[in-house]
Amino acid sequence: MSLKKPPASRTRLKNVTLFNEEDEITPSPQSTSLDKIKLPEQQPRRYFDPEKLAGLVESIKQHGILEPLLVRPLGASAYELVAGERRYRAATEIGLTVVPIVIREMSDSEALQIALIENLQREDLNPVEETEGILQLLAIKLQKAEPEVISLLHRMLDEAKGKVPHNVMGNSEANTIQQVFEGIALMEWQSFVSNRLPLLKLPSDILLALRKGLIAYTKAQAIARIKDEPQRTEILDEAITQDLSLARIKERIAEIHAARLTADQQLSSLKHQFEDAYRRIKKSRVWDAPQKKRKLEKLLEDLNAILADE
Repeated sequence: MSLKKPPASRTRLKNVTLFNEEDEITPSPQSTSLDKIKLPEQQPRRYFDPEKLAGLVESIKQHGILEPLLVRPLGASAYELVAGERRYRAATEIGLTVVPIVIREMSDSEALQIALIENLQREDLNPVEETEGILQLLAIKLQKAEPEVISLLHRMLDEAKGKVPHNVMGNSEANTIQQVFEGIALMEWQSFVSNRLPLLKLPSDILLALRKGLIAYTKAQAIARIKDEPQRTEILDEAITQDLSLARIKERIAEIHAARLTADQQLSSLKHQFEDAYRRIKKSRVWDAPQKKRKLEKLLEDLNAILADE
């Protein structure tokens, strides 16, 4: 099988170094049985667009696998997939028995970094996966847990804005963070902290829509501001099925707020009327009139029945 040169990647990785310069990966494709390749336990990619995967399946049926899978040895006669999961899945769906591979000795950390970087180069990467991938890469580079990395990033941003005294900016960890962002060339670290990290706090249904590429993250952020869950779900469904613009989504949110304000005003008016009636009753002489007293007793029974239903 002839191996054609793959298309240019979405990004040029300049400074994300995994190996020594004299120990670079030199492609030397060979073939192996597909059943000898195992998926890693920790996979950076979580969602695969069914339509795009189907397109890759058709392409492989016609032209074969044009770019070999990157694997590392796993025992004497097996391999662990490092990069190329879409090709692996497509080959499995087609029923291929043999696939082209490039074998590379690497540690767990190196394998995960390469998988993350390859994931970040995808054309169809959604913002949630991109955010999670960058965060994982930073955690590996800094040898910190992801929550610690997030705290460090927020501290850096506060220092950059002059909100707190400098004690992080300029140190080795801050330099590493800046080098990673320069290397992946996707965005500035400040933009990542301000605009991307908040995505990870979005409600689960909105996160799922983002993962599937059903909605832009600017729209998702706007919808997430709706506190009432049923209303938020309703607007999210409308935004997806009707392909609402961001402007229209904001209009719908404004309509919801206006309706809620009207309802709150009505409730406030009702409470005011009740309190006013209570004050008047206390001062009136209705208690001395037997017929009116019976009506008040009936009203009290109705009120107690209403309260009992809560």
